[in-house]
Parts: sequence; structure tokens; C-alpha cells
Amino acid sequence: MRALDVMTTNVVTVKPDMTVRDAAALLVERHISGAPVVDAGGRLVGIISEGDLLRRVELGTDKTRRGRWLDFFAARADADAYVKSHANRVEDVMTHDVICVGEEESLSKIATIMETRGVKRVPILRDGQVVGIVSRSNLLQALASRAPEPETVSATDREIREQLMSELEGRPWSFAGRNLVVEDGVVHLWGIFSSMEAVQAVRVAAERIPGVRSVEDHTEPYPAMPGF
Repeated sequence: MRALDVMTTNVVTVKPDMTVRDAAALLVERHISGAPVVDAGGRLVGIISEGDLLRRVELGTDKTRRGRWLDFFAARADADAYVKSHANRVEDVMTHDVICVGEEESLSKIATIMETRGVKRVPILRDGQVVGIVSRSNLLQALASRAPEPETVSATDREIREQLMSELEGRPWSFAGRNLVVEDGVVHLWGIFSSMEAVQAVRVAAERIPGVRSVEDHTEPYPAMPGF
């Protein structure tokens, strides 16, 4: 699936010269946790979110002043924190470094951006203009909307085992020797495993193979070393 397939198109935006108070009121009114910031020409210049408004002098949540010795080394960070907590305009508190993607970007890439950058939403651009936004909620909605896999799948035990072996190829947590037996659509796991997480990962991999009816775990943990 692509961004185009799940994005919210009725995007609420704010202007850089809007007051922080008005921006906060807009987020509350529209029941959203963040919004793109666009200039008079509709060009994306930033994004403002709840995270940008957590530390505010009006709420008494601004960071306490650092000691003089720390100020010497962190004056720039301290000044930035002061602006974030005291400024009146959106342009002074918004996040400027915004990661954007196009409509054809895959959901996999967007999810990776959210995970690695720690963001909850990604603006979608077309010709430099914001045409949508993909949030974590959009990804969950896409997952919930996926059609279930067909319940009746014709696959032989050999085909199931071959697909599972292929899926486990190169996985560092898969069982040494791949002690997997498939009988009447039931996958039996045998052998010694390194962790419960490894067993769970193999079980999950097996359950995703079409035709698998269930997974039976017969594995054993590594023997404990003397003195441990």
C-alpha cells in the first residue's frame, strides 16, 4: 500500500505567524495532536505538535535554569529551550526539520521514518504542496482494514515446510538444523533453542504460511552451564 491509499486529505494547517495559544486551541478544537505549518504560498515550513508545546512558561512546565558551569557548555541548547517555552509565535516553537514524502511512497518506508525519527505523522507533498498527512492512526486503520487471508488454502506439507525454511533462511534466531516437521498442516518445532523469543519468532513465521493449521512446540532450552 502507498501513502495515497491511506492518507488524510482534509489536512488542518497553521500559519507561522499564528500565536501559540491559537495553535493550541486549534489542535484541541479539531481533536488532533499536530499540524503542518505552511506559509502564504502553501509551502511547508514546519510542523507543530503537542511535543513542541509541553514546556511552556504559562503552565510552569518550562525547564529550570541550568547552573552557570553547565550554561557555559550548553548555552545554545538553553537558549533554544527558552524560545520554545516563552515564544508567542508558531514559527518560533515549531519543528523545522520535517521529513516529507510523496503520494507514491510505501507504507513500509513511512513506518520506518516514524520509528527511526520518533515522529507520529508524516506530511505528504505533491509539487511542494501539502496534500495529505499519514499518521500512526492511519497505519493502524490500514492494518485493521486488510482483508483476511482465505481460510481454505491448498498446500502440501512439503510446500509448507519449504516456504517456512525459505522464510527462516539467514535469520540469526532460527533453529540450528531447522528441526521442523510438518504433518497434516501442523508445524512441529523440535530441537534446542536459544531463547523464548526465538521460539516465538519461528512460531509467528510458521503461522503466516498459507495452509498451516497450527504450530506445536516440542523444543528444549540450552542446558544450563555449571555454576550459572
